[in-house]
Amino acid sequence: MSDLISQAFGHPMERSKAMSGDQPADRISVRDYLTEVEIGAFQQERNVVQRLRFNVVVEVRDAPEPLEDDVDRILSYDAITEAIEAELSAERLNLLETLAERVSARILAEPQALRVFTRIEKLDRGPGALGVEVVRALGDALPAAEDDAESPSLNPLVVFLGAEARTSEAFTGWLDQFEAASRPVVICCGPLEGTAKSGSALTQQRIDLLSIEQAAWQMAGRDARCVVVNTRTELDWSMKHGQISLWAPSKIVLDATGDRPQDVGDGSDLALWFAGLMGASDLLYVGAEAPAASGTTRVQTLPVTETLPLP
Repeated sequence: MSDLISQAFGHPMERSKAMSGDQPADRISVRDYLTEVEIGAFQQERNVVQRLRFNVVVEVRDAPEPLEDDVDRILSYDAITEAIEAELSAERLNLLETLAERVSARILAEPQALRVFTRIEKLDRGPGALGVEVVRALGDALPAAEDDAESPSLNPLVVFLGAEARTSEAFTGWLDQFEAASRPVVICCGPLEGTAKSGSALTQQRIDLLSIEQAAWQMAGRDARCVVVNTRTELDWSMKHGQISLWAPSKIVLDATGDRPQDVGDGSDLALWFAGLMGASDLLYVGAEAPAASGTTRVQTLPVTETLPLP
């Protein structure tokens, strides 16, 4: 039992050695890789950066030919650290278990990798290190996430409806136009009038995001062609299948990494951020003032009329 406990709390290298049998594979490792990121399922972990420590050991297949001191013939340490950073930057996660699965899957996508031991620890959640460790081999890891650069852009038309436009009698006619358009359409809106106010900026953000989702469901109730979507996966599926999407923003906003809007306001800045996130070339503001645009998205402000001049 003492050996098992020692292996459990030792470095993943010890576990790799113990599980290797009579013919151990070659290994490469990254020890005590430290980074800072926002992660966690609890409310007190929102908008808080905490330290993570990674220890990763990868068992690799024998080289089919002499290495000849050629770095291109080995699994580079960079492949491990880049897998970590790629998954940390992909989206905000709640669970270390999810992060460990995704890092392991990305490493196992490398042709030389046979089995990976991934340990991740939170260093700021208590007096000790809190962590998870997974062991994954070829065939039992989740598929590695595709890089955004490799995913084809659907270039949706993003339409922000102001308060007047959201309740306009012309709404059904606009949907007819969107259906006939040759590109996917995603509709955004702002919070409902009379949304509750809070003295806390973080609480207000949540209230405003939920209010936008209520407004989206109200529009969906007016016409069955509208589908409320709240994840990137749902959005991609909806756009690929010709549906008109109504964006429910909470999950995508709260799980976003890097720069993200903190103040929802009337929703107009949020729509501009979302259009950039989706790679949209055009963003229409109908019955609402457009914020100052930046990036590659073309922004137009349109009045509430029976038909819209779609780009």
